[in-house]
Amino acid sequence: MLIYVAEYLTQLHSGFNVFGYLTMRAILGALTALVLSLTMGPMLIHRLAARSVGQPIRALGPESHLPKAGTPTMGGALILFAIVVSTLLWGNLTNRFVWIVLIATLAFGVIGFVDDYKKLVIGDSKGVRPSVKFFWESLVGLGSAFALFLTAENPAVERALLIPYLPDMMIPLSIFVYVPFTYLVIVGSSNAVNLTDGLDGLAIMPAVLVGSALGVFAYAAGNVVFSGYLGIPYVAGSGEMLVFCAALAGAGLGFLWFNTYPAQVFMGDIGALALGAALGLVAVVVRQELVLFIMGGVFVVETVSVIIQVASFKMTGRRIFRMAPLHHHFELKGWAEPKVIVRFWIITVILVLIGLASLKVR
Repeated sequence: MLIYVAEYLTQLHSGFNVFGYLTMRAILGALTALVLSLTMGPMLIHRLAARSVGQPIRALGPESHLPKAGTPTMGGALILFAIVVSTLLWGNLTNRFVWIVLIATLAFGVIGFVDDYKKLVIGDSKGVRPSVKFFWESLVGLGSAFALFLTAENPAVERALLIPYLPDMMIPLSIFVYVPFTYLVIVGSSNAVNLTDGLDGLAIMPAVLVGSALGVFAYAAGNVVFSGYLGIPYVAGSGEMLVFCAALAGAGLGFLWFNTYPAQVFMGDIGALALGAALGLVAVVVRQELVLFIMGGVFVVETVSVIIQVASFKMTGRRIFRMAPLHHHFELKGWAEPKVIVRFWIITVILVLIGLASLKVR
């Protein structure tokens, strides 16, 4: 929005040109989201606590989690608010990717909000039925996939799967492959982040790291010169995802201020589902779905641990892990919660660097 104000002011003084640069708008977007999160966080926490919107703790969970009962949750609303406001202020609102990603992220946030509201406010421990929740997630995921497929300006690039680390390796995807694959990336990423969100700060920092790295890919893919030099496909307009990713990083860091151990607030499904979907959407836009799989390895492993645990118990009656998702397994092995969190962060940093290396290793 402010990009148009800057364009007008440029007629009065050339110095306002700086606000038109993508990198400057991304920096300002990150700072705006960070300030919004930090300033509005205490107020949101106070309101949630006053309304007794507290986190219930599973009786079968680690005993160290029992003191967390009643901690305000649904703090993901703060992240969503900061991302949306910052993107609307500093993004190019004529860009199709901005609207597709924003609308889908908000839609997943609404799904999470309804689930949290039923569990925490109404008192329905089951929340939204899994089948109903899956239906709405699928509807948004498929809608986003069709929107991206149908609005592609360069189908040869935007409808192809890029194989990282291999030069000029792109596999064209028909609508019958592209839509289901994109759907799986969006919905899978959304639920993977949600499963990981079980310890203080465990999910938000990897989301910030992966989102920031995707911002780098967006900047490169949206620039003809850089994309040509790096040998990655040029996707017109994808550079605006840098502003969105910067806003996500700023909002996430602001939230982490309150979510770090011991957490003053949890993000809840409203934040986790939305953040995961946002990462999946941006990865699809910049054609880095497989790199997302690498950089988000912590999310992937957490999800796989749940699948393995459930499958093993149903087929053999035995559990592979002491508890799933995987972070609980390490807690029950005696690792202190901060140790689990920081080590998972370190692993994510390593995986993000490996993913970023795909820009040059071809």
